[in-house]
Amino acid sequence: MSKSNYCIILTKKLIIREDSNNVGANLFVRITDELLKERLVKIMNKTIITILSIIVVMTAVFTAMLIYNPNKKHEISNVVTKVADENILDECTDEYEEIQEEMLQASTKQEKISPNCFITFKVKYKKCGHITSNCEKVKHNIVNKTKEELQKEYSDWNVEEYSDNNIVLSKNDEGYCGEHYLVQDKDGRVAIYRILEDGTKQNFEETEISTEYLSDSDKIQIKEGIRVNGKQNLNQLIEDFE
Repeated sequence: MSKSNYCIILTKKLIIREDSNNVGANLFVRITDELLKERLVKIMNKTIITILSIIVVMTAVFTAMLIYNPNKKHEISNVVTKVADENILDECTDEYEEIQEEMLQASTKQEKISPNCFITFKVKYKKCGHITSNCEKVKHNIVNKTKEELQKEYSDWNVEEYSDNNIVLSKNDEGYCGEHYLVQDKDGRVAIYRILEDGTKQNFEETEISTEYLSDSDKIQIKEGIRVNGKQNLNQLIEDFE
């Protein structure tokens, strides 16, 4: 309560005490009551206005924060997303470079021929259509050579298969293979003839195998003559007769 209000109330009480029957005093009391009420109303109105103003300001501030924060969050989210995308791109780039490096290393680290490697030579002859095949252990001069180096060493051959322990080379020949044979009985022994390109036969080998101990079916076949193509097949047939 203000000092002026306090003085009015105090004056009122003193007047009442001195002369409660005094009409002037009563009138003065009424006037002071009205003035006091009017002043209290003004004070209350100012207080209400002040409170309402504070509420309006706080509401405005709160609304502004609600409007501002989503945008800020969106900006932050965009920044985080951009950074994450850049990190992912960097990781993918690094991984791609590692793969490229591994592929480069793999290509530079080529297979080489080992000392235990075997090489097969295949020849297809056009006139007879026969394919000869000869397998042998690699020679010392091609050990540790790459596929490209081997191709240079055998320039007239095709490299069909290549690994450190197995190689297959092939080529075509316009002529006759010369590995057509006829196995036949000659004076009670197994004899081998080479069939020439013109169809005639030429002595190739006379074995010590007696036809006397062959089975009846083998005796009949060898009497008529058994045609064999290729040295490997020939060797296999002779082994069966031994």
